[in-house]
Amino acid sequence: MQIQVNSDNHIESSIRLEEWVRTTVESTLDRYEEDLTRVEVHIRDENGDKPGPHDIRCQMEARPKGHQPISVTHKADSLDQAVEGAAVKLDHALEHLFGKLRSKRGNVTTLTSATGKEVENPDALLQEEFLEKDDALHG
Repeated sequence: MQIQVNSDNHIESSIRLEEWVRTTVESTLDRYEEDLTRVEVHIRDENGDKPGPHDIRCQMEARPKGHQPISVTHKADSLDQAVEGAAVKLDHALEHLFGKLRSKRGNVTTLTSATGKEVENPDALLQEEFLEKDDALHG
């Protein structure tokens, strides 16, 4: 998973800041390492040089393989809180996405019938077995 860090003119970018952001994102999203191609992090100070509450904004966009990007935003008083808050929100959004995908895959059950063909609906397989036994008894 590639992590790209971007900041505006009001937040001084440094190697230390970028490494800290990458470490925070990696540790929060490590279970999705194989499922994501890239995470883009955008950090900006909404009010520029003027102080104000919740003026640090962190937007994170994850690119899951084979799916549309997922974007979250978190505003906070400090850079640490903004980045950590966005990472947690992104973790929850990815859990929601991959949870939905797992449940969709879990709902489709593929079984092989006695005739060797695959059946996606187990009830259809039971019905087929019932009809085969019924034919054998009354056949």
